[in-house]
Amino acid sequence: MSNSQSSACLIHASRLPCTPRTLKHDVLTTTMLHCGSRISKLCRSPVAPPFNFPRRLLIKFEFSSLFQAKGLNTSDEESDEFLPWLERKARTKISSMLSIGKSAYGRSLFASENIRTGDCILKVPYSVEITPDNLLPKIRAILSDKIGTVSKLAIILLFERKMGQSSGWAPYICCLPQHGEIHSTIFWSEYELNMICQSSVYQETVNQKAKIEKDFAAVVPALQQFPDLESITLQDFMCAYFSVTSRAWESTKGLSLIPFTDFMNHDGVSKSIVLFDDDKMFSEVIADRNYAPGEEVLINYGKFPNAMLLLDFGFTVPYNIHDQVQIQLSIPHDDNLREMKLELLQHLTPKIKDAVGFNCPEDTFIIKEVRSPRGKGKGLPQALRAFARLLCCNSSQELSDLAMESAQIDGRLARRPLKDSRREFKAHKMLSSHITQLMQKYDTAIKSLPVNSPSMSNTFTLRRQMAHDLLTGELRVLKSASIWLNNYCAVLKSTSNCRSQWKNRI
Repeated sequence: MSNSQSSACLIHASRLPCTPRTLKHDVLTTTMLHCGSRISKLCRSPVAPPFNFPRRLLIKFEFSSLFQAKGLNTSDEESDEFLPWLERKARTKISSMLSIGKSAYGRSLFASENIRTGDCILKVPYSVEITPDNLLPKIRAILSDKIGTVSKLAIILLFERKMGQSSGWAPYICCLPQHGEIHSTIFWSEYELNMICQSSVYQETVNQKAKIEKDFAAVVPALQQFPDLESITLQDFMCAYFSVTSRAWESTKGLSLIPFTDFMNHDGVSKSIVLFDDDKMFSEVIADRNYAPGEEVLINYGKFPNAMLLLDFGFTVPYNIHDQVQIQLSIPHDDNLREMKLELLQHLTPKIKDAVGFNCPEDTFIIKEVRSPRGKGKGLPQALRAFARLLCCNSSQELSDLAMESAQIDGRLARRPLKDSRREFKAHKMLSSHITQLMQKYDTAIKSLPVNSPSMSNTFTLRRQMAHDLLTGELRVLKSASIWLNNYCAVLKSTSNCRSQWKNRI
């Protein structure tokens, strides 16, 4: 997985209208697009999104010359037949500039001819997207109104798979992964999950599995009414559910699965856009630079940590620069000032939210890698340092002073260093000690990973490596925070000593 591949076109997928805005990272500014987004796993945001489907995730595509390093563009009979089948189904040309071939990743999309900036490289009509409208009326009629869109799409995939080659979607259905080919943590065994119990993704996995089990229980009564579907198991449903949440795109009509995009493999650094024409009802991908024949179409999942990539898509990136760690601090129950501190936190501290959507209690904070060991500590959230300052207050007067100070600035509590450098030192030393303890636990977890051996299955070997990528990345983040905190405390201690010596001289 490369973090340095050249970028090509920005894809901001699907069709949900939104207000014009500047896309992040200075990639593109536009006021002309109807934009939407790719869908990822279950909704974990504190604020529920429209409909009942997963939180939104921008997916971006790019072209790169990876085929030179990963293998040549070769084809097989199934790949050769897929595009003609899709175009027959669509009754229109999908793409004359892309072809399906094989790379080290499996089936892939390649540029089949020279592409110039502004060329439409892919055009997919809504008629060949799988949507809830494809649900058979007899099934829809007996489904509860509480059944979400993801579950409906999962049922469609299950029904079409049961039909085998007689299904009108057979060429697409057979390309979807099966249970043994999916490595999202929701498919890991208890033993495998225990390898990552130190990471927050462990509990997120437990929560997601419980959500899927609940959704399955809700659709079982309907499935039992049809002989072809009554034998469907929870595992079958989980596979279909995963196929939807890892592949679906949000549209004005809900969610949809776009067959052709499944051949875009995850890699590279993105830059592209999907345009939507409301009158013609199709999606277009427009190139923003020239491409040579043979360059592979790759997909980038965004700037997300391995925890999210592993849970939502079943892969990790070695040395993921976007890794992050959840840490939790709490006010001790025996703290005499606990109630006053809790009240200050409730009224003066903004709620903590994870940028990628994991559920975070108000006493949970997200640490990212601190790049500069002696800089301003970017990566350590100000709210976390403020919480540490609050914890170290020993009198109601100190708390009142913090509240008064916050009221005089922007209303945020304890965002400025404490005037007493000794108390500022104590707050950050406490934080450093907490992170050191976490580092020791991560180090133990990494050393406890099973040693690779020939007797291990390929699946377990792969998942062990994913666990290693996850844990080492999060440990690296903790180490960067620890180094910065230790440097900050050293400066505070030196400053305090200098002041003491100056007073003694006086």
